[in-house]
Amino acid sequence: MSFSWQEILMAPEQSLREALEVINTQASRVVLIVDKQTHLLGVITDGDIRRALLNNLGLEVALSEVMNTSPICAEVGTPKEQLIETMEQKGILSIPVVRQGKVVGLQTLKHVLSKPKFDNPVFLMAGGFGTRLRPLTDHCPKPMLQVGNKPILETVLKSFVKAGFSNFYISTHYMPEQIEEHFGDGSQWGVEIEYVHEESPLGTGGALGLLPKSMRRDLPLILMNGDVLTKVDFARLLEFHCENGADATMCVREYEYQIPYGVIEGEGSRITDMVEKPIQRFFVNAGIYVVSPEVISSVPFNHRIDMPTVLEQRIAKDKDVLMFPIHEYWLDIGRMDDFNRAQVDIRSLGMG
Repeated sequence: MSFSWQEILMAPEQSLREALEVINTQASRVVLIVDKQTHLLGVITDGDIRRALLNNLGLEVALSEVMNTSPICAEVGTPKEQLIETMEQKGILSIPVVRQGKVVGLQTLKHVLSKPKFDNPVFLMAGGFGTRLRPLTDHCPKPMLQVGNKPILETVLKSFVKAGFSNFYISTHYMPEQIEEHFGDGSQWGVEIEYVHEESPLGTGGALGLLPKSMRRDLPLILMNGDVLTKVDFARLLEFHCENGADATMCVREYEYQIPYGVIEGEGSRITDMVEKPIQRFFVNAGIYVVSPEVISSVPFNHRIDMPTVLEQRIAKDKDVLMFPIHEYWLDIGRMDDFNRAQVDIRSLGMG
Protein backbone atom coordinates (compact mmCIF):
# COMPACT_ATOMS: atom_id res chain seq x y z
CA MET A 1 0.00 0.00 0.00
CA SER A 2 1.34 3.48 -0.83
CA PHE A 3 0.64 6.66 1.12
CA SER A 4 0.83 10.39 0.74
CA TRP A 5 3.34 12.08 3.03
CA GLN A 6 0.85 14.90 3.67
CA GLU A 7 -1.42 12.37 5.36
CA ILE A 8 1.17 11.50 8.02
CA LEU A 9 1.76 15.06 9.27
CA MET A 10 0.57 15.51 12.85
CA ALA A 11 0.58 18.24 15.51
CA PRO A 12 2.58 17.80 18.75
CA GLU A 13 -0.57 18.07 20.92
CA GLN A 14 -2.26 15.14 19.20
CA SER A 15 -2.34 11.82 21.03
CA LEU A 16 -0.44 8.57 20.64
CA ARG A 17 -3.76 6.88 19.86
CA GLU A 18 -4.28 9.22 16.89
CA ALA A 19 -0.74 8.51 15.68
CA LEU A 20 -1.40 4.79 15.88
CA GLU A 21 -4.56 5.21 13.79
CA VAL A 22 -2.66 7.17 11.13
CA ILE A 23 0.14 4.59 10.97
CA ASN A 24 -2.37 1.74 10.65
CA THR A 25 -4.49 3.57 8.07
CA GLN A 26 -1.60 4.80 5.93
CA ALA A 27 0.66 1.76 6.44
CA SER A 28 3.46 4.27 6.81
CA ARG A 29 5.24 2.94 9.94
CA VAL A 30 5.99 6.58 10.83
CA VAL A 31 4.31 9.94 11.44
CA LEU A 32 5.96 13.37 11.19
CA ILE A 33 5.31 15.92 13.91
CA VAL A 34 5.21 19.49 12.58
CA ASP A 35 4.18 22.97 13.68
CA LYS A 36 1.58 25.07 11.87
CA GLN A 37 4.19 26.16 9.28
CA THR A 38 5.14 22.48 8.69
CA HIS A 39 8.56 22.85 10.33
CA LEU A 40 9.71 19.40 11.39
CA LEU A 41 9.62 19.01 15.18
CA GLY A 42 10.10 15.26 15.45
CA VAL A 43 9.06 11.80 14.29
CA ILE A 44 7.30 8.85 15.82
CA THR A 45 7.71 5.33 14.45
CA ASP A 46 5.69 2.23 15.24
CA GLY A 47 8.67 1.17 17.39
CA ASP A 48 8.39 4.39 19.42
CA ILE A 49 4.72 3.60 20.07
CA ARG A 50 5.55 0.09 21.29
CA ARG A 51 8.21 1.46 23.63
CA ALA A 52 5.79 4.07 24.98
CA LEU A 53 3.22 1.40 25.75
CA LEU A 54 5.83 -0.79 27.46
CA ASN A 55 6.70 2.23 29.64
CA ASN A 56 3.02 2.53 30.64
CA LEU A 57 2.60 5.98 29.08
CA GLY A 58 -0.83 5.12 27.67
CA LEU A 59 -2.39 5.98 24.32
CA GLU A 60 -3.64 9.41 25.41
CA VAL A 61 -0.18 10.88 25.95
CA ALA A 62 0.69 13.84 23.72
CA LEU A 63 3.04 13.17 20.82
CA SER A 64 5.37 15.88 22.10
CA GLU A 65 6.11 13.61 25.07
CA VAL A 66 7.10 10.63 22.96
CA MET A 67 8.54 11.91 19.69
CA ASN A 68 12.17 11.74 18.64
CA THR A 69 13.14 15.42 18.56
CA SER A 70 16.42 14.86 16.69
CA PRO A 71 15.37 12.85 13.66
CA ILE A 72 17.66 12.18 10.72
CA CYS A 73 16.41 14.13 7.73
CA ALA A 74 17.59 15.05 4.22
CA GLU A 75 17.59 18.29 2.31
CA VAL A 76 15.72 18.53 -0.98
CA GLY A 77 17.92 17.35 -3.85
CA THR A 78 19.94 14.85 -1.81
CA PRO A 79 21.20 12.19 -4.28
CA LYS A 80 19.45 8.85 -4.23
CA GLU A 81 22.70 7.02 -3.45
CA GLN A 82 23.28 9.20 -0.38
CA LEU A 83 19.72 8.56 0.87
CA ILE A 84 20.23 4.82 0.56
CA GLU A 85 23.60 4.98 2.33
CA THR A 86 22.20 7.04 5.20
CA MET A 87 19.17 4.80 5.77
CA GLU A 88 21.24 1.62 5.60
CA GLN A 89 23.93 2.96 7.94
CA LYS A 90 21.40 4.25 10.48
CA GLY A 91 19.10 1.25 10.17
CA ILE A 92 16.02 3.34 9.35
CA LEU A 93 13.32 2.66 6.77
CA SER A 94 12.38 6.24 5.93
CA ILE A 95 13.76 9.75 6.04
CA PRO A 96 11.90 13.09 6.04
CA VAL A 97 12.83 15.47 3.22
CA VAL A 98 13.00 19.13 4.21
CA ARG A 99 13.64 22.55 2.70
CA GLN A 100 14.85 25.12 5.25
CA GLY A 101 13.43 22.98 8.02
CA LYS A 102 9.97 22.57 6.47
CA VAL A 103 8.76 19.10 5.50
CA VAL A 104 8.34 18.68 1.73
CA GLY A 105 8.32 14.89 1.46
CA LEU A 106 9.28 11.51 2.84
CA GLN A 107 11.64 9.05 1.19
CA THR A 108 11.39 5.38 2.09
CA LEU A 109 14.11 2.81 1.61
CA LYS A 110 11.71 0.62 -0.33
CA HIS A 111 10.94 3.45 -2.73
CA VAL A 112 14.53 4.55 -3.41
CA LEU A 113 15.65 0.94 -3.91
CA SER A 114 12.87 0.21 -6.38
CA LYS A 115 13.99 0.35 -9.99
CA PRO A 116 11.73 2.34 -12.31
CA LYS A 117 10.80 0.86 -15.67
CA PHE A 118 10.24 2.80 -18.87
CA ASP A 119 8.72 1.47 -22.07
CA ASN A 120 9.97 4.47 -24.05
CA PRO A 121 12.22 3.52 -26.96
CA VAL A 122 15.86 4.63 -26.86
CA PHE A 123 17.61 5.30 -30.18
CA LEU A 124 21.42 5.25 -30.10
CA MET A 125 23.24 6.75 -33.09
CA ALA A 126 26.29 4.64 -33.92
CA GLY A 127 26.82 5.04 -37.66
CA GLY A 128 29.54 7.71 -37.79
CA PHE A 129 32.99 7.26 -39.30
CA GLY A 130 34.97 8.82 -36.44
CA THR A 131 37.29 10.52 -38.90
CA ARG A 132 38.92 12.75 -36.29
CA LEU A 133 39.93 9.69 -34.25
CA ARG A 134 41.92 7.99 -37.00
CA PRO A 135 43.92 5.78 -37.01
CA LEU A 136 41.94 4.29 -34.07
CA THR A 137 38.81 4.14 -36.24
CA ASP A 138 40.46 2.71 -39.37
CA HIS A 139 39.33 -0.76 -38.36
CA CYS A 140 36.81 -0.02 -35.61
CA PRO A 141 33.65 2.12 -35.51
CA LYS A 142 34.03 4.98 -33.04
CA PRO A 143 31.27 3.80 -30.63
CA MET A 144 33.13 0.49 -30.31
CA LEU A 145 36.42 2.06 -29.16
CA GLN A 146 37.35 0.89 -25.69
CA VAL A 147 37.05 3.38 -22.85
CA GLY A 148 38.00 1.70 -19.62
CA ASN A 149 37.33 -1.96 -20.18
CA LYS A 150 34.38 -1.79 -22.56
CA PRO A 151 33.21 -0.06 -25.76
CA ILE A 152 31.86 3.49 -25.44
CA LEU A 153 28.47 2.33 -26.73
CA GLU A 154 28.22 -0.38 -24.08
CA THR A 155 28.77 2.19 -21.34
CA VAL A 156 26.01 4.31 -22.89
CA LEU A 157 23.66 1.32 -23.13
CA LYS A 158 24.29 0.24 -19.55
CA SER A 159 23.59 3.73 -18.23
CA PHE A 160 20.13 3.54 -19.83
CA VAL A 161 19.58 0.00 -18.54
CA LYS A 162 20.47 1.14 -15.03
CA ALA A 163 17.91 3.95 -15.37
CA GLY A 164 15.15 1.44 -16.24
CA PHE A 165 15.00 1.46 -20.06
CA SER A 166 14.79 -1.77 -22.00
CA ASN A 167 13.72 -1.05 -25.61
CA PHE A 168 16.68 -0.05 -27.77
CA TYR A 169 17.31 0.75 -31.41
CA ILE A 170 20.84 1.27 -32.72
CA SER A 171 21.57 2.99 -36.03
CA THR A 172 24.59 1.65 -37.93
CA HIS A 173 26.51 2.44 -41.09
CA TYR A 174 30.30 2.14 -40.70
CA MET A 175 31.40 -1.44 -39.89
CA PRO A 176 27.95 -2.44 -38.61
CA GLU A 177 28.92 -6.08 -38.15
CA GLN A 178 31.20 -5.23 -35.21
CA ILE A 179 28.35 -3.50 -33.38
CA GLU A 180 25.78 -6.21 -34.08
CA GLU A 181 28.17 -8.99 -33.16
CA HIS A 182 28.97 -7.39 -29.80
CA PHE A 183 25.44 -6.43 -28.73
CA GLY A 184 23.34 -9.10 -30.45
CA ASP A 185 19.68 -8.94 -29.47
CA GLY A 186 20.47 -7.34 -26.09
CA SER A 187 19.58 -10.41 -24.02
CA GLN A 188 22.98 -10.26 -22.29
CA TRP A 189 21.75 -7.09 -20.57
CA GLY A 190 18.12 -8.19 -20.24
CA VAL A 191 16.91 -5.77 -22.92
CA GLU A 192 15.73 -5.84 -26.54
CA ILE A 193 17.88 -4.35 -29.30
CA GLU A 194 16.94 -3.82 -32.95
CA TYR A 195 19.20 -2.35 -35.60
CA VAL A 196 18.50 0.36 -38.14
CA HIS A 197 21.06 0.32 -40.96
CA GLU A 198 21.79 3.39 -43.04
CA GLU A 199 22.90 2.34 -46.53
CA SER A 200 24.28 5.87 -46.95
CA PRO A 201 24.84 8.42 -44.16
CA LEU A 202 21.57 10.19 -43.30
CA GLY A 203 22.86 12.81 -40.85
CA THR A 204 22.06 12.90 -37.16
CA GLY A 205 18.30 12.88 -37.69
CA GLY A 206 17.63 10.96 -40.88
CA ALA A 207 17.67 7.55 -39.20
CA LEU A 208 14.40 8.47 -37.45
CA GLY A 209 12.73 7.84 -40.79
CA LEU A 210 14.06 4.26 -40.81
CA LEU A 211 12.60 3.19 -37.48
CA PRO A 212 10.32 0.17 -37.91
CA LYS A 213 6.55 0.56 -37.95
CA SER A 214 6.40 -2.02 -35.15
CA MET A 215 8.02 0.41 -32.71
CA ARG A 216 5.69 1.97 -30.15
CA ARG A 217 4.43 5.28 -31.49
CA ASP A 218 2.53 6.46 -28.43
CA LEU A 219 5.51 7.37 -26.26
CA PRO A 220 8.33 9.92 -26.54
CA LEU A 221 11.65 8.54 -27.76
CA ILE A 222 15.10 9.37 -26.38
CA LEU A 223 17.72 9.84 -29.08
CA MET A 224 21.40 10.06 -28.18
CA ASN A 225 24.72 10.06 -29.95
CA GLY A 226 26.55 6.82 -29.24
CA ASP A 227 29.87 8.53 -28.51
CA VAL A 228 28.79 10.67 -25.53
CA LEU A 229 29.70 9.82 -21.95
CA THR A 230 27.37 11.39 -19.42
CA LYS A 231 25.83 10.97 -15.98
CA VAL A 232 22.64 12.81 -16.97
CA ASP A 233 19.48 11.64 -15.20
CA PHE A 234 17.52 10.15 -18.10
CA ALA A 235 14.41 9.60 -15.98
CA ARG A 236 14.39 13.28 -14.96
CA LEU A 237 14.94 14.31 -18.59
CA LEU A 238 11.94 12.28 -19.70
CA GLU A 239 9.86 13.62 -16.81
CA PHE A 240 10.75 17.21 -17.78
CA HIS A 241 9.72 16.58 -21.39
CA CYS A 242 6.38 15.06 -20.43
CA GLU A 243 5.57 17.56 -17.66
CA ASN A 244 5.98 20.43 -20.10
CA GLY A 245 4.08 18.79 -22.96
CA ALA A 246 7.07 19.37 -25.26
CA ASP A 247 7.17 18.46 -28.92
CA ALA A 248 10.92 17.95 -28.55
CA THR A 249 13.53 18.54 -25.86
CA MET A 250 17.23 19.12 -26.49
CA CYS A 251 19.81 18.64 -23.77
CA VAL A 252 22.17 21.60 -23.66
CA ARG A 253 25.46 22.24 -21.93
CA GLU A 254 26.86 25.61 -20.88
CA TYR A 255 30.03 26.47 -22.78
CA GLU A 256 32.39 29.26 -21.82
CA TYR A 257 34.72 31.06 -24.18
CA GLN A 258 37.19 33.70 -23.06
CA ILE A 259 38.13 36.27 -25.68
CA PRO A 260 41.95 36.55 -25.39
CA TYR A 261 41.99 40.32 -25.93
CA GLY A 262 40.52 43.43 -24.40
CA VAL A 263 37.18 44.19 -26.07
CA ILE A 264 36.50 47.82 -26.96
CA GLU A 265 33.03 49.28 -27.41
CA GLY A 266 32.45 52.67 -28.93
CA GLU A 267 30.22 55.17 -30.66
CA GLY A 268 31.93 56.50 -33.75
CA SER A 269 35.53 57.19 -32.75
CA ARG A 270 34.68 57.60 -29.05
CA ILE A 271 35.39 54.70 -26.70
CA THR A 272 32.45 54.03 -24.38
CA ASP A 273 33.61 50.88 -22.60
CA MET A 274 36.56 48.52 -22.31
CA VAL A 275 36.33 44.94 -21.03
CA GLU A 276 39.55 42.99 -20.54
CA LYS A 277 39.38 39.40 -21.84
CA PRO A 278 35.63 38.94 -21.25
CA ILE A 279 34.09 35.50 -20.83
CA GLN A 280 31.12 34.70 -23.03
CA ARG A 281 28.73 31.92 -22.14
CA PHE A 282 26.55 29.91 -24.50
CA PHE A 283 24.35 26.85 -24.41
CA VAL A 284 25.60 24.17 -26.82
CA ASN A 285 23.86 21.08 -28.17
CA ALA A 286 24.73 18.04 -26.00
CA GLY A 287 23.62 15.42 -28.55
CA ILE A 288 20.76 14.06 -26.41
CA TYR A 289 17.11 14.59 -27.37
CA VAL A 290 13.60 13.55 -26.43
CA VAL A 291 11.19 13.65 -29.35
CA SER A 292 7.45 13.09 -29.61
CA PRO A 293 5.98 10.54 -32.02
CA GLU A 294 4.94 13.48 -34.24
CA VAL A 295 8.58 14.49 -34.67
CA ILE A 296 9.50 10.95 -35.71
CA SER A 297 6.68 10.89 -38.25
CA SER A 298 7.88 14.19 -39.71
CA VAL A 299 11.12 12.63 -41.00
CA PRO A 300 10.63 10.97 -44.43
CA PHE A 301 12.00 7.50 -45.20
CA ASN A 302 15.67 7.44 -46.23
CA HIS A 303 15.92 11.24 -46.03
CA ARG A 304 19.19 12.92 -45.06
CA ILE A 305 18.71 15.52 -42.31
CA ASP A 306 20.44 16.61 -39.10
CA MET A 307 18.62 16.88 -35.77
CA PRO A 308 19.04 20.67 -35.46
CA THR A 309 17.27 21.01 -38.82
CA VAL A 310 14.49 18.70 -37.67
CA LEU A 311 13.96 20.89 -34.61
CA GLU A 312 14.15 24.10 -36.63
CA GLN A 313 11.32 22.78 -38.79
CA ARG A 314 9.24 22.06 -35.66
CA ILE A 315 9.95 25.55 -34.30
CA ALA A 316 8.85 27.04 -37.64
CA LYS A 317 5.52 25.24 -37.12
CA ASP A 318 5.22 26.88 -33.68
CA LYS A 319 5.79 23.63 -31.80
CA ASP A 320 7.21 23.63 -28.28
CA VAL A 321 10.89 22.75 -28.58
CA LEU A 322 12.52 23.04 -25.15
CA MET A 323 16.04 22.88 -23.78
CA PHE A 324 17.10 20.86 -20.74
CA PRO A 325 20.36 22.16 -19.22
CA ILE A 326 22.55 19.37 -17.92
CA HIS A 327 24.98 20.03 -15.09
CA GLU A 328 26.12 16.44 -14.69
CA TYR A 329 29.27 15.05 -16.27
CA TRP A 330 29.21 15.16 -20.08
CA LEU A 331 31.91 14.46 -22.67
CA ASP A 332 31.56 14.23 -26.44
CA ILE A 333 34.35 11.91 -27.57
CA GLY A 334 35.04 13.54 -30.91
CA ARG A 335 38.78 14.18 -30.86
CA MET A 336 41.86 12.37 -29.62
CA ASP A 337 42.24 14.56 -26.53
CA ASP A 338 38.58 13.82 -25.63
CA PHE A 339 39.29 10.10 -26.00
CA ASN A 340 42.32 10.32 -23.74
CA ARG A 341 40.39 12.36 -21.18
CA ALA A 342 37.61 9.76 -21.18
CA GLN A 343 40.14 7.05 -20.26
CA VAL A 344 40.96 9.00 -17.09
CA ASP A 345 37.42 10.15 -16.26
CA ILE A 346 35.81 6.73 -16.59
CA ARG A 347 37.57 5.49 -13.45
CA SER A 348 36.39 8.30 -11.19
CA LEU A 349 32.84 8.18 -12.59
CA GLY A 350 32.24 4.55 -11.67
CA MET A 351 31.11 3.83 -15.24
CA GLY A 352 34.00 1.63 -16.34
